[in-house]
Amino acid sequence: MARKTDIPPSYYGEPRKFDPGFRGPIHNRGCTDVVCCVVFVIFILGYIALGTVAWIHGDPRKVVYPTDSHGQFCGQQGTPNANKAILFYFNILQCANPAVLINLQCPTTQLCVSKCPDRFATYLDMQYNYRYNKSYWEYYRQFCKPGFDNPRKSVAQVLRDEDCPSMIVPSRPFLQRCFPDFITRNGTLTVANKTVFKDGLGKTRSVIDLRDAAKDSNLEPRVNWTAIAGGITSLLDAKEVGMKIFEDYANSWYWILIGLVITMVVSLAFILLLRFTAGVLLWLIIFGVIAVVGYGIWHCYWEFSTLRGKPHGDGDVTISDIGFQTDFRVYLQLSQTWLIFMICLSVIEAVIIIILIFLRRRVRIAIALLKEGSRAIGYIMSTLFYPIITFVLLAICIAYWAVTAVFLASSGDAVYKVMSTPDKCVYANLTCDPETFSQTNVTKVCPGSQCTFAFYGGESLYHRYIFVLQLCNLLVFLWLVNFTIALGQCTLAGAFASYYWALRKPQDIPSCPLFSSFSRAVRYHTGSLAFGSLILAVVQMFRIVLEYLDHKLKGAHNAFARFLICCLKCCFWCLEHFIKFMNRNAYIMIAIYGKNFCTSAKDAFFLLMRNVVRVAVLDKVTDFLLFLGKVLISGSVGVLAFFFFTRKIPVIQEEVPSLNYYWVPLLTVIFGSYLIAHGFFNVYAMCVDTLFLCFCEDLERNDGSPLKPFYMSPQLHRILRREQGSKLYAAS
Repeated sequence: MARKTDIPPSYYGEPRKFDPGFRGPIHNRGCTDVVCCVVFVIFILGYIALGTVAWIHGDPRKVVYPTDSHGQFCGQQGTPNANKAILFYFNILQCANPAVLINLQCPTTQLCVSKCPDRFATYLDMQYNYRYNKSYWEYYRQFCKPGFDNPRKSVAQVLRDEDCPSMIVPSRPFLQRCFPDFITRNGTLTVANKTVFKDGLGKTRSVIDLRDAAKDSNLEPRVNWTAIAGGITSLLDAKEVGMKIFEDYANSWYWILIGLVITMVVSLAFILLLRFTAGVLLWLIIFGVIAVVGYGIWHCYWEFSTLRGKPHGDGDVTISDIGFQTDFRVYLQLSQTWLIFMICLSVIEAVIIIILIFLRRRVRIAIALLKEGSRAIGYIMSTLFYPIITFVLLAICIAYWAVTAVFLASSGDAVYKVMSTPDKCVYANLTCDPETFSQTNVTKVCPGSQCTFAFYGGESLYHRYIFVLQLCNLLVFLWLVNFTIALGQCTLAGAFASYYWALRKPQDIPSCPLFSSFSRAVRYHTGSLAFGSLILAVVQMFRIVLEYLDHKLKGAHNAFARFLICCLKCCFWCLEHFIKFMNRNAYIMIAIYGKNFCTSAKDAFFLLMRNVVRVAVLDKVTDFLLFLGKVLISGSVGVLAFFFFTRKIPVIQEEVPSLNYYWVPLLTVIFGSYLIAHGFFNVYAMCVDTLFLCFCEDLERNDGSPLKPFYMSPQLHRILRREQGSKLYAAS
């Protein structure tokens, strides 16, 4: 009769031959996936070269600052336009065109000004009033070319030489550019409460002419300027909200930082408590979450019933009726809000209870694994701080990608085009050279035409392939990010495997296991980590392309194309998560045995398939328990932050900063707390996954005899032995 601890022959793959002298992660190992390592290094060098070329050709000022007709930046320090950060258009009628919102350029003279005009005025009115009051000219000259100081010059000459605009209209800065201050009142489009104005050429124009001015331009057809005006107003309102949010961050950043520090301390204390009271603490978490969610369901039902019982109150108003509101308290006055909360909490409660009922035995094993993970982390405390290294490396990757993308987007030379007078000109919109423009035949054929700045671009090979270079930038960025995460997973796996395969703990644990594991991963397995990261990066790249296509097809009427894109997105989402799962386990096998990526992935796959029930249930139960811990920590800190920012803690009530929206720092603290807890528990999850694979290997390698003792802890062995005895070997 076979012993209860014996493991039958492997169900998947060829039976493995074990080294009887195995004592943990292999130290004598060789480099793996060298070809991929060489390719990875070449790509990094190419990425550095791409960043260098982009840095040489690009100029971020083109993105930050608007540009006048002479190609000079508005608002740039150290230039005559340092105090003039807003772009002003001479003939606003020609700018009332959708091309302005798309290209942010306009076929008229553009000038840098310190502020937009706030009144209606014309050059003719200025000349008339100048006789009696010089201040009219002092105001109007702000919108004329620098150096022009002749208010008596005729209108015809001024317009011919483009010295001053014929008129100015009240405007508001939008994207650092002056646009008419459109306001819709009772369905009527107005500018500064006026519907008519003078154009400076002796005509009275309607504000509708600004809206319909596009029909007089040869750039775009007529557009609905009422909609555009509404969009600009909405964006300006959003900008105002953004400024208030920025003020809230400026006033509360100190307290936000304190909240995040509290989260770090609580997370660290939580993990240390798991070291000694894992069983009690985890069961308290489980029942505590059930109780809190249950109370939430009751409270939501009580609020729903109260609001629903009002005869003509807010209970009949829906969320869609009030739209978006910056004050979230408005939504709490709606019965529909509490109904949605109650349904969501009920689903969560049902899922938790069902999981606990059907997986109660697996929960016990998961708790035993978490206890073992707590002991491992307790002996290798340095692993808790490794996420800082990962965070720094990821920050470098993100910063380099963002800077390279900005420099690529701003690559190009200044392109100048012929700007003609209102009369038709055969040379209009053709490229020109401002230095030699006066010597060409254009000024004779088209009197009054000018060579003005249009945009940044180029016709060279480099400029034609900027979009392709942006895609390469994104692909290498994804590769580097996944490699950084893979390096962290392999490093932590090697450290925790050193703990598991130490027969006498902690005496047999090698010194500096984290540093040794990191050195092995970088020295021997850079190619393997790069190989797995590349596979994942390619899949993520396809997902991004599919998201882009889906965005483009949203307005399409081809239902089959939308359905196909949706199916592909779903398939690639599943593929990405499967690859992440397999890569994670492959990196664990690489950290232990030092084999190449494909062999490690194959061994991990067959090992998991031989323990498929545990993988499908036990691994996810531990993830679920760790998720409850993250929710508990972030939720607790969030509740504390809520009471603080809403001035409900009398002791420190006077210390609360003045805020426009209290939910800005509150949501920041909650989200940041979850990320910090996730960083700490990610180490925990990697520890549990590594111990799980080691435990499966331990069961196949050893039988518990003196010659082949188990490396698992006695507590874990007792639970697993009962589990094995009740299920696998009942027949024997």
